[in-house]
Amino acid sequence: MAHIVKTITLPNGKEIHIETGRLARQADGAVVVRCGDTMLLATVVSSKETKDVDFLPLTVEYKENFAAAGKIPGGFFKREGRLGESEILTSRLIDRALRPLFPDDYHAEVQVMVQLISADEEEQADGLACFAASAAIMVSDIPFPDAVSEVRVGLKDGKFIINPTRSEMNGLEMDIIVACTNDSIMMVEGEMKEVSEETLLNGMIAGHESCRAMNAVQDQLRAELGLTIRKYDTYDPTPEFVAKATALVTDKIRVVTDSLAPKQERSAQIDAIKKEMIEAMSEGVTDKDELAKIKNHAGLVFKNAQKDVVRGKALKERMRLDGRGLADIRPIWGEVGYLPRSHGSAIFTRGETQSLCTTTLGTKLDEQTIDRVTEEGKKRFILHYNFPPFSTGESKPLRGPGRREVGHGNLAERALKMMMPDAYEYTVRVVSDILESNGSSSMASVCGGCMSLMDAGVPVVRPVSGIAMGLITDKKTGEFAVLSDILGDEDFIGDMDFKVAGTTEGLTACQMDIKIRGLSYDIVRQALEQSKAGRAHILQEMLKVIAEPRKELSPYAPRIEIIEIPNDMIGAVIGPGGKIIQEMQRVTGTTINIEEVGNKGVVTIYSTELKSLEAARKMIKNIVAEPEIGEVYMAKVKSIKDFGAFVEYMPGKEGLLHISEISYERLASMDGVLEVGQDIEVKLVGVDEKSGKVRLSAKALLPKPEGYVERPERGERGERGDRGGDRGGDRGGRRDDRGGDRRGGGGGGDGRGGGGGFDRR
Repeated sequence: MAHIVKTITLPNGKEIHIETGRLARQADGAVVVRCGDTMLLATVVSSKETKDVDFLPLTVEYKENFAAAGKIPGGFFKREGRLGESEILTSRLIDRALRPLFPDDYHAEVQVMVQLISADEEEQADGLACFAASAAIMVSDIPFPDAVSEVRVGLKDGKFIINPTRSEMNGLEMDIIVACTNDSIMMVEGEMKEVSEETLLNGMIAGHESCRAMNAVQDQLRAELGLTIRKYDTYDPTPEFVAKATALVTDKIRVVTDSLAPKQERSAQIDAIKKEMIEAMSEGVTDKDELAKIKNHAGLVFKNAQKDVVRGKALKERMRLDGRGLADIRPIWGEVGYLPRSHGSAIFTRGETQSLCTTTLGTKLDEQTIDRVTEEGKKRFILHYNFPPFSTGESKPLRGPGRREVGHGNLAERALKMMMPDAYEYTVRVVSDILESNGSSSMASVCGGCMSLMDAGVPVVRPVSGIAMGLITDKKTGEFAVLSDILGDEDFIGDMDFKVAGTTEGLTACQMDIKIRGLSYDIVRQALEQSKAGRAHILQEMLKVIAEPRKELSPYAPRIEIIEIPNDMIGAVIGPGGKIIQEMQRVTGTTINIEEVGNKGVVTIYSTELKSLEAARKMIKNIVAEPEIGEVYMAKVKSIKDFGAFVEYMPGKEGLLHISEISYERLASMDGVLEVGQDIEVKLVGVDEKSGKVRLSAKALLPKPEGYVERPERGERGERGDRGGDRGGDRGGRRDDRGGDRRGGGGGGDGRGGGGGFDRR
């Protein structure tokens, strides 16, 4: 293969370089795409043998190599493992744009791989991945009639930005990825901050202009290489087989579709018709290979016959499988607070699609850590989507979340996160468990997820609803029908699946997949306008169940207390090796997080019990507080000496409780008076101005014995006493200084007699 290098200049002046014929030359097609220092290697290989199946066995893998960013993977094995969520999402973006463009009768296995081999800090790879994949196919002999490209379109300050850098991503009002051929849109996905339908459409148009420039280069590469497109076996049934099989099933399918039966009943009837047709077409045939061939061909004919009946019903009668008009929404019911122990819960049911959503409020310690090749950070809003087999009446082993679950969950998450309050103190996880499925389960997750957030008391900016729009077209006449709130069968036989979520003020997320070659802007505009009315109706039904976020949190949800402390006290709260903060958490049963914000320390306390919250708050206040004269503290005896006991009266702060300050009774020794570890209330009665040492007293909290007479301070005995007091006080102070430095606190200079005693005269 010839070595060719091309450069594309996008309308915004950004350059993209593409190279082929140098790397991975044993693949059917390979290209290297570069923008800045970000580089992608895309390869494609297709089997030379066509499988006797009625679908395209296409596999798309997008992989990020840690070495691309000069990193070593974490974990024990120190190597890349299975695809992460972000890689799966990018793989889906590529797959959904490519798949509709292969010939309908091409059933050979195709594997597309896109690897991030170099990553800089600014240029993002996901917006280039589909362009690279399409280019790899275009420089191969694999049948692929139309080039397709993807670009990211950002909106900031009313202007569209094509393939914004990471720095430019900050503050975007809209972030979408658009895939287009020269003639039409193939795929759209993204998030927005309540933009209008017209703004979204204009963003698609802006992206389309850049895609055309990228497609033109792909066409040039194919032309310069002078490729001959490979021939392939189609295994199509004969016209006679098609005519006979179609005649056997068409009227029967029409009867079922006219019956308005529910999904399970309708599916059973359809399966029975298909089985009867296969048996009729196989009559008299004994060869196993021939029987398998008949089965495959019959399946293809049946699918087409079913499509023709349902599509004809929508186009000619403007009627749908369940009897609805084109724009009608299925019946909706919901309930909140269904689960007694969850922080928030909601059931959202629309027709035969049902989602049970739960919301859990967690602490900052529950944040999800993001550790990608191109991104690091924390994530405080998470939505997970589960699709168990019983939701469609099937029995299958559970294998963990697949690509579909990851994609649907991500879409619902993007729709709701736009309405999460700024600087919300909690980590929030929403889980959508699909209990029934007959179309639009991801949008049911948006609706149910929003209701569960409101039930949990999360102050969402505005409620969000979502709807899935469908499309049926007639290629011959150009006639089309846009369907609101599509069923699973309508998704299966239709030409579009366009999911749209938003509030009363605008859109928050969308995802559009096309199964035909092309979609006009007129159709997109009508679908958006029709979706707006549908979303409004759904939102109205949601608000009947819960009109606003609850004012009070669930009794099982953690409460939050935020305390600001001086920067230099952060270490004191944490303690050596985290000893103090860990002990506080253990004693109070709270979760405590501390971080430096600006020039302050911010301590966040989480607890489900108010009493525990207050206990932890008091402990922290005591650590950072300055000792105050007159305050009473619960102290713990740390050590005992002949002259008194050293006590911890505040966390990390010790002082001397002098023997003279324990009791009104004159104590001869400390034997049996106090024990190490004993708790004792003390009052801070003074602070030495020079040394800062505190005077603690336990007897100040005791009632004075009858007949007790205060002894005068030495400094109150006249001039001589003053002198003596001064000398004695100074000497006493010096003695205390000598011993007190070692003992951690100051005592009085009066000896064991202290300031008073019993009158023994």
